[in-house]
Amino acid sequence: MKKIVLSVLVVGALLATSCKGEKKEAEKAKDGVKTEVVTEIEEVKTDVVTKVEEAKKEVSDMVASALEGISIPSFDNPKVTEHLQSYATYAKDYIAAKGDVLKKPALVKKGAELLAQGKSLVAGLDDSSKAKFKSVLSQIQSKMAPSK
Repeated sequence: MKKIVLSVLVVGALLATSCKGEKKEAEKAKDGVKTEVVTEIEEVKTDVVTKVEEAKKEVSDMVASALEGISIPSFDNPKVTEHLQSYATYAKDYIAAKGDVLKKPALVKKGAELLAQGKSLVAGLDDSSKAKFKSVLSQIQSKMAPSK
C-alpha cells in the first residue's frame, strides 16, 4: 500500500510541476504578443497624430472668405490676404446685385480699385505666391461668372 500511495504522490508531483512550466511558457508568449501589439499600436497612433497635426496646420493657414466654398491661403505679405478677402466681399456684393453694376456705381469704383491694387500686389510676389494668388482669384471670379 505504501508503494501505491508513494507512486501516486510522485506522479501527482510530476503533473503539478509540469503544468506550471507550461503555464509560465504560455504567459511568456502572451507577454511577447502583448508587447508587439502595443508597439504597433503606438506606431499607428504616432502616424495618426502626425497626419492630424499636418492637416490642422493646413486648415489653420487658410482664411475663410466672404464666399462660401472658397478659402484664402495665408501669404507672407498680409496685405495680399486682406486684398483677396476684400475681393471676395466685392464678389459677394456683385453676386447679390446679379451682375448689374450699372445700378450700383459703387461696385464699379470698388472693382476698379481692387483691380489696380491687385496688379501692384502681384508684382511683388514670388512665383509660387503668384500661382496661389491667381488660383484663388480665379475661384472667386468663377463664382461671379454665373451672376452675369
